[in-house]
Amino acid sequence: MGEITDVLKLATALKEYSPTPRLDARFFYDHYSNHPTQTQISEFIQRRKAGEPVAKILGKRGFWKRDFRVSSDVLDPRPDTETLIETVLRFYPEQTAPYRILDIGTGSGCILLSLLGEYPNACGIGVDKSLSALKIAQENNGENTAHRAMFCQADFTDDDFGHRLGEFDIIVSNPPYIPTNDIDTLEKSVKCYDPLIALDGGYDGLDAYRHIARHVASLKKEGGLIFFEIGQGQENEVVRIMGQYQFTCREQVKDLGGIIRVLVFG
Repeated sequence: MGEITDVLKLATALKEYSPTPRLDARFFYDHYSNHPTQTQISEFIQRRKAGEPVAKILGKRGFWKRDFRVSSDVLDPRPDTETLIETVLRFYPEQTAPYRILDIGTGSGCILLSLLGEYPNACGIGVDKSLSALKIAQENNGENTAHRAMFCQADFTDDDFGHRLGEFDIIVSNPPYIPTNDIDTLEKSVKCYDPLIALDGGYDGLDAYRHIARHVASLKKEGGLIFFEIGQGQENEVVRIMGQYQFTCREQVKDLGGIIRVLVFG
């Protein structure tokens, strides 16, 4: 009874500052095995009051089938991004195959590591421009994937991007796709606590797709597929950009909200 009362007390304290106070309180108490100190409780309330998301305060976020370490250096994994995982699994149902997977803009590593968790004989490379993000990704590289996942620094805006990476069966990317002028309109929990480099997609939000499209032909094995997460309403432009490099859109996949979230190219 005491545990429930404590959670409800914290939820009441958070009510003015969070749209999900009970969920926040439950995550907080679970994180500390239901025994947080008063100092930890006070700090949590103050940081939530300032608008900091729970995942950034606790340093972890649930995605797919496990928790991932997060920080201000990486984008919080979103439920919408699980659509990307589901789509790859549907197109590649043979889960014992030794696929090679490339994750462009890996951030926390959640996409690559989740896929390697589903494909026990696969291996993969996660690349990112940010060394700080790569450090978080490596911390997330658990015992089950440590010998199959590699993380390295690479910038997809460089002319020689990917020239030493080899070829891949599966290429995935959740690149920055928010138009620059829209950044200030985002929720405070996003614009102030997620890294700008993982959000800002240029004047129309499509810069990353333009850069990546230049390189993926040399990175994709014959018969391989490319899976992009995109922002709302960007599907036609991304299809056009990829079409300039002779890629065909195989499927447009909606997320749980009915928004086209993933594009598949071959």
